[in-house]
Order: sequence, then C-alpha cells, then structure tokens
Amino acid sequence: MATRSRSPSTSGTQPRRARGSVSPAESDLLTPYRIKRNFHVTPEPAGQAAEKGATAQFVVQKHWASRLHYDFRLELDGVMRSWAVPKGPSLDPAVKRMAVEVEDHPVAYAEFEGRIPAGQYGAGRVVVWDKGHWHPLADARAGLRKGSLKFELQGHKLRGKWALVRMKGHDPKKPAWLLLKERDGFARPEEEFSIVEAEPNSVASLGMPAEAGPQTPLGQSDWPAEAVPGELPERLTPQLATRSEKLPPDDAEWQYEIKFDGYRLLARIEGAQAKKQVKLFTRSGLDWTARLKPLHQVLLDMPLPSGWYDGEIVVPGDKGLPDFGALQRCFENGRTADVVFHVFDLPFVDGHDLRSLPLQQRRNKLASLLATVDSDVVRFSAAFEGAGADVLSSACRLGLEGVIAKRKDSVYRAARNTDWLKLKCGRRQEFVIGGYTEGKNSRAELGALMLGVFDEEGVLNHVGNVGTGFSGSTLTQLLRRMKPLSRSTSPFSKRPGVTARPHWLEPRLVAEVTFSDWTSQGHIRHAVFLGLREDKPARSVEREWPPPADTSASASPSPVPPMPAKAPTSTRPVRVTHAQRVIDASTGATKLDLYRHYDAVAELMLTHVKQRPVALLRAPQGIDGQTFFQKHLSADLPGIAQLDRQLSPGKPPLIAINQRTGLLAAAQWNVIELHTQNALARSFEKPNRLVFDLDPGKGVDWAQVQEAAVLTQAMLNQLGLRCFLKTSGGKGLHVVVPIRQQHGWDEVKGFAQAVVEHMSQTIPQRFVAKSGPRNRVGKIFVDYLRNGRGATTVSAWSARARAGMGVSVPVEWEELDALSGGDHWNIRNVPDRLSVGNAPWRDYARAARSLTGPMKMLGYRP
Repeated sequence: MATRSRSPSTSGTQPRRARGSVSPAESDLLTPYRIKRNFHVTPEPAGQAAEKGATAQFVVQKHWASRLHYDFRLELDGVMRSWAVPKGPSLDPAVKRMAVEVEDHPVAYAEFEGRIPAGQYGAGRVVVWDKGHWHPLADARAGLRKGSLKFELQGHKLRGKWALVRMKGHDPKKPAWLLLKERDGFARPEEEFSIVEAEPNSVASLGMPAEAGPQTPLGQSDWPAEAVPGELPERLTPQLATRSEKLPPDDAEWQYEIKFDGYRLLARIEGAQAKKQVKLFTRSGLDWTARLKPLHQVLLDMPLPSGWYDGEIVVPGDKGLPDFGALQRCFENGRTADVVFHVFDLPFVDGHDLRSLPLQQRRNKLASLLATVDSDVVRFSAAFEGAGADVLSSACRLGLEGVIAKRKDSVYRAARNTDWLKLKCGRRQEFVIGGYTEGKNSRAELGALMLGVFDEEGVLNHVGNVGTGFSGSTLTQLLRRMKPLSRSTSPFSKRPGVTARPHWLEPRLVAEVTFSDWTSQGHIRHAVFLGLREDKPARSVEREWPPPADTSASASPSPVPPMPAKAPTSTRPVRVTHAQRVIDASTGATKLDLYRHYDAVAELMLTHVKQRPVALLRAPQGIDGQTFFQKHLSADLPGIAQLDRQLSPGKPPLIAINQRTGLLAAAQWNVIELHTQNALARSFEKPNRLVFDLDPGKGVDWAQVQEAAVLTQAMLNQLGLRCFLKTSGGKGLHVVVPIRQQHGWDEVKGFAQAVVEHMSQTIPQRFVAKSGPRNRVGKIFVDYLRNGRGATTVSAWSARARAGMGVSVPVEWEELDALSGGDHWNIRNVPDRLSVGNAPWRDYARAARSLTGPMKMLGYRP
C-alpha cells in the first residue's frame, strides 16, 4: 500500500528545523506545561527539543492520576495539542466522549511512560496506550480555531475518521470538546466492543504502524465500508418477516424465497478448522446443538469461516417437499439425520458485521462460501426475481407453505419489520394449547385441543378448537406432553363453552395449525393440527394481523384469498359512523382502520397522554381535506375530560384524555392526530419535560436526521440530561427530556432555546436555530418552540394526517440506525411493534433531572 507524507495543514509546507531547536513561538506554547512541573522531580521530558516532522504523530496515553483517564495528543506546530478524555475513545459513532482541552505538551512526551511522583502535577502512572500517524481532512489550524477538527488516525488501536467538536458555555480555561468517531469501516457498536476494555495494554514496545492513504481503511480492501470489523457476538436475534396479504407493488425492488415448512435455525461457527466450535440456536435463542448432532457434525467438517449462518431446517417428505410433521417426528424419536439446513442469510462472517450490507451483497457472499462445499445437508436457499404473483402461485401449486418477499437493498435488523414479507398459501399460524376435551371410541382420551392467543396485556383468549390432523402416534405424544401440565381451572380469559369434558392445561405448549378463515367473533374455522412447535415460547404467540389491504392502483393482485381485517369488537364503547369512508387515498385507509389503530394502541398511548392537556387535529374530509386543531370541546364526548378553567384564563377549558373510551371517541370525531403539552394538568405552571423536534429542511436526507439526533443526544448527555427518542410519524424525530418540576414555562423554553443556539453555533453546517423554510435549506431546525406554554407535540402512538398515515413510536437509541424514516411505522405495520410497546422508555420516569446544573453549564441565566 502506497504511503503519503503530508503536513497536518493544507496551507503549505514549512521548513524543518534541526532536532533540539525551539522557536520562540514554540517556547511560548510550552510555557504552561513547564510552569506546572518540577523537572528535578518528575521524569517527564522538559520539552527543550521540539521538532516538526514531514508527517504528524498522535499518541493516546493511559493516565492513572486522581482518576483514570486517557490523554489524547496530536502533533501540530512542534507540540502535542492535548485533550483529557475521561472515559477514553469509543469506536461507536453514537457515543460522544467528553474531551477537556489541556496545555500543549512537547513532542518528546509522545514516548513518555512512567510514574509521575506524588505531589507533582498529574501524579500517577502513564503508559502509551496507542500511537501512530494522524492526517487532518482540512486545514488543521483553521479547524481548531473554529472548533471543528476532522482527521484520520492510523494507529495500532484507533483507525479511520474522527472529529473533535468544541462545546461552548464551559470553563474557558479548560475548553470542553467532544471526541467523535465518524461512520466508516472501523466503527463498531459500543455494546458489542469497547476498545478501552478489549485493548488495555501499552503499545510502547511496538514500532510506529505503517502509514496509509487517508481514505483507505487499513486491512479493509476486500470489504465494503458497510462491512464493519467486529467480534462474533455470542447470541444473535434474527430478523423476522411480517405477515402480508398483498404482494409488494414493485417487483423490481424485491426478491422471493421459498417459505420452508420447518424451524428457523441460526448456526454460530467460530474458530479455525482444527479448533472449530459450532452451536445451533432457534429463533428464540434455545440451544439445539445437542438435538441436531448429525447437522452439527456436518458443519464441523465443512470449511466455512467463523460467522452466523441464518436459515431454516426441514425434513423432506414423500414428494421431496418439506414436511413439518416429519420434522416433528424426527425430534420426537431423537433421530435427526434427515434434517436439511437451508441457509438464506449471513449477518456475520470472517470477523465482519454484515448487517448494514444490502441483502443481495450478504447473499452473494453466502453463495460464494457455500459454492466451495458439496453438501446435501447444508444448502444455499435460492431466490427468485420477477413477478411475485407468479412465484407465489407456483409455490402454492407445488404444495409449499408460501414465499418470503425481501427487499433487495434491505439491511439485517434484529426485529420483525416490513423489509421481509411473509406470504402464505393459506391460513396458518401458531396457537397456545390451553386444554383439551375428551373424545369417543378410539379417540376417547383426546377429542380436540382448545387453542388461544395472548393479547398485548398478556391475557390468553380462546380462539377455537382443533380436532383433526392427529395420527395414533401423535395422540400418544400429545397426551404424554400435556398430562404433566394439568391444572384445575381454565387458563383462558373466558371459559370456553364445550360439550365434552374439558381438561385444563398450563399454557406452555404451542401448536402449528392450518385453518380456512377467521369468524367475525375471532375464532378459527376448519382447523387442522400439524404438530407442536418447540422453537417458540408460548408467551410470544399472538394473533397474526396482516396489514390492511393496499387498494392503490399499483398493488399487484394476490392469489391468496384476502384475510378479513380485525374483527370488530362485539360491543364497541363508541359507535363508529361512516366506517368505510376512505381517509387516506394513498393507502385506502378508512375511518374504521383509524378507529382500530387507536383501539389497539390505547393502553400504550394513555401512558403518554394521561393528565396532559391535549390538542386534537381533526380531518372530517380525510387527510386531503381541511384539517384544524381543537383544544376545547363544543359538546361532551365520552372519555374526554374538561380541565380546570384556571389553566386557560378567559378561554374555554382545556381537555385531557385519561381512558380508552376517549381515544375511540376522538377517532369517531374524525380526530387523526393527538398532541400533548409539556406539563401535567395538576402542576401546569411547571413543565416536566423538554421536547426537541428535529425538523429537516429542503435537501436534508434521512442520514443527516439520524446524525442530528445523535449529536443532540451527545449535547444533552454532556449537560447531564437523559433523553429519549421517538419517531415523529412524519419527516423527523423527537428527542424528549424528562425534567423535574422546578422551573416555569419561560425558563424552560429559554433553556431549550439556549441549547439549540449553542448547537447551531457549534455545528452550523448541520443545525439552524431559526424557523422558516428559507433558513433551514440543507440544514435541520431543532424546534425548541415546542416548549412554550400552550405549545404541543404529537403524542407517542398517534397517527399522522399525512399520506401513508405514519405513527409516532418510542424507540431505543440503538434502533436509530435501522429506522428508514420518521414514518418508519404506520397504522398498517404498527401492530408488529405493539409487543415492544413502551419498553424503550422503561426508565423514563426515573430519568428526570433538575435543569439548575445544566443551565449553569450552558451559561444560561433565566
């Protein structure tokens, strides 16, 4: 690899001085360093010998002073510009490390290791934790003056692109910066790999690493930038597909794979051939290595590199097609030699995390690996392109279960999402066995299984029975498994009405069942038992709700009979009129769809709206018609309360929604969006949260919005504030900060404005503090105006009055990279998120902090 010799400035080269010479300017730079030290006592270099090389070095010294920290130093102008980093560098772009600027050190200090004696400045042990070359990506001196220095490191431990960004409002004698890792091939998630923990030792005995070009990731020439170097994780949560009744509208963006009639399996392979370890896991994380000994041995013998191999295990039946019953019998009798492993994805391989690679690139790598081996047991799962309707129709004629449609450019996400769609040839899903009835004659002990699904509140609801599909051996195995689970009472929310004698069971067994349809009462029809599933915990079994049918003209016709939408509640708390009126022409969503959305999210949403004044966005003619906000009631509505008039002097009383009925009444009243204020009604004059609305301007792509959220989080964290993230349901993101109820509206809004102004001054190329389309072209306006008295922000779980009807959803910060936009979820796919619910904000209530300290840090005076 060719090397370059470059000065750390783009302003031109400067003549080199002889070793040992010190210019007057350099002497002045080192004066603060010298006056703090007694060089008759400390072994640190006095710094009389400063020099400037053709290339600049950097060093990170691990320093056990009064507190352990890491000293980050860059050679510039004959000295080492220095910052103290308390927690050390992080390879995770989402983690921003505080870096306090300290006095310049002599270049000779880069080689210093030893112990600074007690009583001396910085007393404690010092080691050279990392060293190497650094290259600025623009004029270094100008970057330092402006407070934004971007550079590349080529060290033993730290490589790739980095940045130092100065923060304002801190002690001018010790300016605070943020040390940031840029996104490139050397970035790694902190939760998976901490460089300071993984590499604790000195590199002083090592030579300087070879210098490489500024844009060439060392050792990465054969891997795209999205393939991030990373250790093989011990466990992996797989990506799951979403049930759909309609094919994707654009076949060019999708590919189709066979939906195998088997169990999902992930193989973890680690180590070289002589010391290889292979483990086999179900999708729920159960270790099935011991149960699949033949497959385990085949994988041990195969020359595959370390990695996670994702696929499905099946057993071929008489016609050569996957037979779920045959697979189950293999496990029942303990003979799994006939199991075949169809591998379709490769999230990790050969020391690299491929999850950010597009699907087709991951599969190309997988295909090339499996092409080198010849095995009838481990096979590459082929994909088909072209008309999805033809592929699905062919699969159904062959007697297969269905197909999986996958976006060609999709990344691998550890969750269920709509980048993978599950298209079945018939109705089929898992159900929990809550009991069984006695039968007659040869089936006297078992007549039918009573089936149920869990709802979002963890309640088991009866959905019908299955009494066919049992062989003699199956009956024997079922009874053997069920009898130890016997209980005296029904596990269902309502006791099923049965004529034969019932036997109740602890709800732990999961049955795979096919059926023809759902009744309007929510029961299955014409059910046939296929077998028990041992790879899925009972508590995870819920009814599979497909997204509402897409009625747009571009939608492809589906050969699958459409499944009816969720059965209406038999007794609705609020009567829905004009239920089939279309409110979003782009998707065909109706008023009833919106009602069902608020019915489904009600319990989750009430956590966010209870006791807060709300503003309701109404759309009587749908989202394309006139919309308007309403903060007061013109007539009583069930479940919507009017608040004390003192909260709105001289105006009608504000309103609040504290129960499910209120959300459903709002939907009937043509309300699409629900917005809340930042204070509770009982203590309205003192807000208990801050909201920063990241509002992208024209020309801002989604990656910039994601970056802005991370920078906002870093800024708030440095101020000692915890913040939480949610999608807006529209174009942007919302960063929400719980605070103690100590300050009034004006103080809180003023502080929020000070935060935004600081961000816009610190990173003006990204942020703007003024609203208006002209001001934010190519930038992001962080809307602090949401924090004023009377101002509102759309609530979590609210739908949006926009094409597609996005939904605002709480998310983990770790999920940010996987989001496709502020409208990642909508009223069609949000049911897949309900099992996660408000869990990303589980610590919200305990995270409230006082603003007094952050106000002082920022230099804000109310």
